[in-house]
Amino acid sequence: MRTGLLAAVVVLGFVLAIAGVHAPGEPGSLAWAGIALTAGLAAWLVKRLGDQPGQGWQALAAPLAFGATILALWEVLVVGFEVPMALMPAPSAIAARMASGAHLLWQDFVQTFLKAVLAGYAIGCGAGFLMALVADRVPFLRRGLLPIGNLVAALPVVGIAPIMVMWFGFDWPSKAAVVVAMTFFPMLVNTVAGLAAAGALERDLMRSYAAGHGQTLMRLRLPAALPFIFTALKVNAPLALIGAIVAEFFGSPTTGMGFRITTEAARLALDMVWAEIVVAAVVGSAFYGAMALIERRVTFWHPSVRG
Repeated sequence: MRTGLLAAVVVLGFVLAIAGVHAPGEPGSLAWAGIALTAGLAAWLVKRLGDQPGQGWQALAAPLAFGATILALWEVLVVGFEVPMALMPAPSAIAARMASGAHLLWQDFVQTFLKAVLAGYAIGCGAGFLMALVADRVPFLRRGLLPIGNLVAALPVVGIAPIMVMWFGFDWPSKAAVVVAMTFFPMLVNTVAGLAAAGALERDLMRSYAAGHGQTLMRLRLPAALPFIFTALKVNAPLALIGAIVAEFFGSPTTGMGFRITTEAARLALDMVWAEIVVAAVVGSAFYGAMALIERRVTFWHPSVRG
């Protein structure tokens, strides 16, 4: 069976299944058998798409098909078994809540991501990068900062957040401070490791050309450190969003993703909670993807990118 025809059969099967569970009455055994058969065909489709080589958007076919299958099964099972909204809302209910509460989701996105996350991410990563350059030049700083970095990286955000709220207030600066604390040391540690990644032969060659520290740094060591730097940028992208959301649990104005999650969960409005989770997942994935795309453009020469 061709992949296109198989995909059409799977889509039709799930459309009929969703229509069936939303119809009056409980789904019968025959309906559940059809749903199980459609799920099996969907698994086969995902496997076929995953086995086919692809570039660009074609490489996304398998994950998109897998995600669509999960959403369809989620809808069918939750509606078919009449799971209460307070336990697990259906994707259709979440989508409807996202549409009706789009203005609230936008306000929370601006408060959490555009203000706290971006500011804290830029300050934390920038400061970590600059401190790594200083630590690379001053050995005793490198020996002293790296163990502290490992210690701070192990600190729980639930312990840092209340302190930052007491220091910087309830608005977004305290959340940005949490993001700075969470992103500073990963950038510092990765940049220091990257600056030490240049080989001895390359360094000897630069010295034979009478290159100074600045020339060696700009033309050899920083380019060699770029994969490490972008690793820190990619790791910090979702980490910053998680830190800002968790920090809002401990004090926030009447907007923000973390604020909305806590207040709506207390009201058992799980559809709004899941709407915020969807927005956070999409934003975090897009942020990570943007860093990965920039990495491919900047480090096109690296074997990991060429391969």
